[in-house]
Amino acid sequence: MKVIQIGIAVFIALLGSHSSKLFAQLSEEQRFEITRNIDIFNSLFKELNLYYVDTLNVKKIIQDDIFYMLQQLDPYTEYISEEDMQDFQFQTTGEYGGIGTIISMRNGKIIVVDPYENMPAALAGLIPGDEILAIEDESMEGKTSSYASERLKGQPHTKIKIKFRRTVEKKPREVTIKRERIHIDPVTYYGVLKEKTGYIYLSGFTVNSARSVKDALLDLKNNHQIASLIIDLRNNGGGVIEECMDILNFFLPKGELLFSLKGKAKPMDRIYRATQEPVEADLPLVVLVNENSASASEILSGTIQDLDRGVIVGTRTYGKGLVQSTRELPYNGKLKLTTAKYYIPSGRSIQSIDYSNKDENGKVSYIPDSLTTVYYTSRNRPVRDGGGILPDFVIEEEKMPTMIYYLEANSIFFDFVVQWREKHPKIASPSEFVLTDQIYTAFKEFVKLKNFTYDRQSERALETMKKIMEFEGYYDAAREEFQALENKLKPDLERDLELHKKQIIKYLSMQIMKQYYYAKGQLVYELREDATLNKALEIIQDKELYNNTLKNTENQVTH
Repeated sequence: MKVIQIGIAVFIALLGSHSSKLFAQLSEEQRFEITRNIDIFNSLFKELNLYYVDTLNVKKIIQDDIFYMLQQLDPYTEYISEEDMQDFQFQTTGEYGGIGTIISMRNGKIIVVDPYENMPAALAGLIPGDEILAIEDESMEGKTSSYASERLKGQPHTKIKIKFRRTVEKKPREVTIKRERIHIDPVTYYGVLKEKTGYIYLSGFTVNSARSVKDALLDLKNNHQIASLIIDLRNNGGGVIEECMDILNFFLPKGELLFSLKGKAKPMDRIYRATQEPVEADLPLVVLVNENSASASEILSGTIQDLDRGVIVGTRTYGKGLVQSTRELPYNGKLKLTTAKYYIPSGRSIQSIDYSNKDENGKVSYIPDSLTTVYYTSRNRPVRDGGGILPDFVIEEEKMPTMIYYLEANSIFFDFVVQWREKHPKIASPSEFVLTDQIYTAFKEFVKLKNFTYDRQSERALETMKKIMEFEGYYDAAREEFQALENKLKPDLERDLELHKKQIIKYLSMQIMKQYYYAKGQLVYELREDATLNKALEIIQDKELYNNTLKNTENQVTH
C-alpha cells in the first residue's frame, strides 16, 4: 500500500535505517525499540485496514500521523510529498514555470491579487482585481484557487489562453500568455540614499540571491561611488545558507570564520570560512533587522556583529538557530528535518526556543535571560546567546492597531484600491505620492458601505473581566466605573477611523503603491518615513558614532 510505505519510510528516516551506519551505532536496546515499534505500526495498520467497520481514508490517516509525529519535534521538520515538491522548490530557488501572479479566492471568484512586475501576466495587462473566468476554455466556476494556480503553471515558452473580467466591465476579455521561467529577484530594491549611502533590500536567501546582491553592490560602488552601505534584512525569513555565506564573503577577509554547524551526528558538523577576497572589506556597513528576520538573516547579521564588521539596527530577531537538511523518501517525497544548530563566530547560538524541553502539555518556552551566556565579539563587546540577535541600536517598530488587521483580512484595502484605480489610471511616483483627505474620506465611505465589523480585543477582555468580577463578588461595587469604561469601548466605526487615521493612511498608501508600482514601489514609499532607516543613516554618516559603537563599551544598546 503506497501511502503506508511512505508513512513507514518517514518513521525510519527519523529514527534510523537498519542498513545505515548511524543505526549500527545505536545501542542494542535502542535498535530493538525501533524495530519493535515499526513492526507494531505495520501490524496495527494492517489490522485496521482489513477489519475496521468502515472504509479507511488511508491517505488522510497516514498523512495526519506523519504530521502529528513531526509536530512533536519542532516546527521546521516536515514531510514534503510529491504533490508539494513544486512549492518547496519555489521556496528554495525562487523560480517556477508560469505567468507570474498571485491569485486568491474572493467570494467564490478567482481573483488576480498580485501580478509580478515585468512578468508575463503583468505584461499581458492583467491587474489586481481581475476575475479569472476560464483557463484554456475550462470554466473556473466552482474551482479553487489552488486548482487554477496549477493550471496556470507549466513549462516555460508554452502558451495559455485566459478569459477574465475587469471589475467595472460586463464583457469578458481574453488573452493568450506565454509562460516563462518566473524568477523573483530577492533584491526587491536598491539605490542611493543621502550622503552617498547605498541601500539594498534583500527579501530572502534563494538560489542566486548572492549574485543579485553582488550585482547591486558593484553597481552602487562603480557607478554611484557610494561611501557606505545599508543592508535591509527586515522581514527576511532566511533560506539557503550557502547564499548567506557567499554574501558574507563580500565583506569579510578570506579565511575568516563565518559560522559553524553542530549536530548529534558528526557528519552534520561543518565549519564555514570566507573563501574569497572581499568585494568591500572596509566599507562602513549597517544591517537592519526586525522580529521577522530569521535563520540566514540572523546568521548574516550575527556574524557581522560578532566580527565587529558593522552596526546592527532594529529590533531583536526571531531566534531560529536550527539547521534543516533534506533526505530522500520513496515516491519522490522528501523529509526536511533539523539536523544541527548554527553557531556564529563568538561561539553563541541564536536559537531562542528549546524544543527538546517541553512541559507536560507539550508547550515550549523561550530560553530565559537567566540561562543565557555572555560571549564576546572580536573587539570584546559582550553579546548573549539564546535569543536571536539583539541589535546595537534598538528601534521599536510602530505597532499597528488591530483594526488594520481586520481591514486587511476582509480585503477592504484591496477592494477599495481596485475600485479607486479605475478612476485614477495614473498617480504620483512612490517618492512623491500623498494620500489626500479627499481620498481618505472616500475610503471611509467605502468601509461603511461594506458594513465592516471588527473584533475588538479590548471589548472581549472587558467582558472576561466582568465575568471574573461577578464571580468574585466585586462587580456591584464597581458597577458605575465599569459601565463608564464599557461605554468608552463600545464599537464606533467613525471614531476609530479617525482615531487610527495616521496608521490607516500609511497602510492604505502602501496598498496603493503595490497595485500601481509593485513591491518595489511599496518599499520605496515605506522608506520615506522609516525610523529604523533614519537611525541607520544617522549612525553611518557620523563616523565617530559608528566607530565608537564598534568599540568595547558596556551598555551599548540604545532605545
